[in-house]
Amino acid sequence: MNIIAKNKKAFFDYEIFNKIEAGIVLTGDEVKMLRAKHGSLVGAFAVVKENELYLINCNIPIYTNAFNKDDKAALRSRKLLLHRKELNKIIGDVSAKGITLVPTLLYFNKKNMVKVEIGLAKHRKAHGQKELIKERDIARDTRRELKNLR
Repeated sequence: MNIIAKNKKAFFDYEIFNKIEAGIVLTGDEVKMLRAKHGSLVGAFAVVKENELYLINCNIPIYTNAFNKDDKAALRSRKLLLHRKELNKIIGDVSAKGITLVPTLLYFNKKNMVKVEIGLAKHRKAHGQKELIKERDIARDTRRELKNLR
């Protein structure tokens, strides 16, 4: 697995319940930019439109040697490819209150196909984020203490 981009902020802002691998519809120029590790998932999210899943706000820059250079193409919405059963399950989960679809990882799989890992997530409140930071600090301190005891 060749990782292109991670959405680290998603793990802090959201509590991720389930992860799903999806294909993505791209143009040739976009694939070239992703092979050069240019791409970002910051601020990206997935939505359901007309029984299809789309990735919104995923930034893949315009290829410098492209024939058609469209300024809006970098942030265009891209269709995600899933089996119908998986898509129906996701639509059912998203219809529940407070569940969102957040892309967590953009990568090339073993067959050199671009894949997106999408997490079904619920947004954390501010006090939940503070508790998470506190738990991480406590765990780090205990590891440090145990290391010093050896």
